[in-house]
Amino acid sequence: MINYQALITDLKAIGLSFFTGVPDSLLNDFCLALEVSCGKNNIIAANEGNAIGIAAGHYLATGHIPVVYMQNSGIGNAMNPLISLTHRNVYSIPMILVIGWRGDPEINDHAQHKKQGELTTVLMNDMDIPYRILYNENTVLDNFKWAAAEATHLETPVALIVKKGILSKAKKENPYPDEGEMMNREDAMDAVFDQMPDDTVYYATTGRATRELHEMFVKRDLQPNREFLNVGSMGHNSSVALGMAMALPERHHVVFDGDAATLMHLGAMPIIGKAHPKRFMHIVLNNGVHESVGGQISAGFNANLTEIAKGSGYITCNRCIEDPQELKATVAALKDADGPVFIEVKIRKGIRSRIPGLKIDLMQARKDLMNIVRNSND
Repeated sequence: MINYQALITDLKAIGLSFFTGVPDSLLNDFCLALEVSCGKNNIIAANEGNAIGIAAGHYLATGHIPVVYMQNSGIGNAMNPLISLTHRNVYSIPMILVIGWRGDPEINDHAQHKKQGELTTVLMNDMDIPYRILYNENTVLDNFKWAAAEATHLETPVALIVKKGILSKAKKENPYPDEGEMMNREDAMDAVFDQMPDDTVYYATTGRATRELHEMFVKRDLQPNREFLNVGSMGHNSSVALGMAMALPERHHVVFDGDAATLMHLGAMPIIGKAHPKRFMHIVLNNGVHESVGGQISAGFNANLTEIAKGSGYITCNRCIEDPQELKATVAALKDADGPVFIEVKIRKGIRSRIPGLKIDLMQARKDLMNIVRNSND
């Protein structure tokens, strides 16, 4: 078993003292240890491209090799700056990429990870990024030493691709406390469902919110054909909803988003404001952490998301809501608004320990959603 504090001390000893990235469940223990040990030298970025830029700036200022961590689903966000900023044919900026390998072809994983897993090493080769795969926790430090030497010698990004169970073994369920004054995600969803008409289409952001929205339909004995579960593509939930809402203006649309997911692609908000969809309610359930990958602190409590939304063209209630009854009243008052509505709800961390895992046929769910909205809209 890895002693993560000792590992980080060893990494600092070989010159690796600056870290940035987006937390990943397969890097959970490593990311949590960075949060404890590195202070301002560990920056949790909005998205992986943001992290590559931060790392590049650090190298330009110091000449020291930075470390960027991410899930392999984030390679797409990182690809542009990796190719057009850090590549050896441009500025040739060295850094170490630590990439959690979801969809590893040797293991069974969710559908949204399968193709990304197959392409992970292919993309490294295509981007001219040398890499090693971490198979054994006993060789982690040796592989970091190799990566540091290689990045320094080649003056280029180098990757360590991390298999499941190497840098993540801690339990991540983090169940809700039995009692608490703050709402949890399910409390907030319940309050919203109580106020919305029966034909509302609901959208849930990546991670645990998808499980909880699906469970909301099960608990209320509703057919789950009015839900879109954004199981991948973190940060794009509200954009999917916008496309639906512009085509289905007579329906109500409720987007359950997370603070970290909203910040990941914040540019979607002014686009939604400009498009001005009717009966569109964008609800950010803000717990201030990256819940699904270990609870690392996000920038959710640092940003005034309500003011950002107001400046983007949303109708807002001018405050962050913490009380279920106030949430019900706000939803009831704004659900028929002639324009997009933004509601920020402050919730507590955690997930109900007995909530079922998400086991659905995604293709069938897509067909069911399309059938119900098309048939009722003809």
